[in-house]
Amino acid sequence: VQLQASGGGLVQAGGSLSLSCAASASVQSIDVVAWYRQAPGKQRELVASIMYGKIIDYADSVKGRFTISRDNSKNTLVLQMNSLRPEGTAVYYCNAQRGRFNYWGQGTLVTVSS
Repeated sequence: VQLQASGGGLVQAGGSLSLSCAASASVQSIDVVAWYRQAPGKQRELVASIMYGKIIDYADSVKGRFTISRDNSKNTLVLQMNSLRPEGTAVYYCNAQRGRFNYWGQGTLVTVSS
């Protein structure tokens, strides 16, 4: 599965941004789709995930502000980010897990200015 992330950019604190991840395979065939992020000098962390099309989970730090969704007709994963904070500055990666295989997109940079 190939993943192509897009939508990153520069936004002021409190603003919104939407990230998209286009998959080369049907997202319905993927067990888990997720967004991760990696801030400078920090480890990559899970932001949000959808398991088996219906179990949605968020990191505590983004609950109530971020929304993950998938568009089956377009084979796309979306992360809507609202009320962004400076600590949200990071490279955001989309991820897909199917069986024992794990796939990563190339990452898209989100910069939140204070």
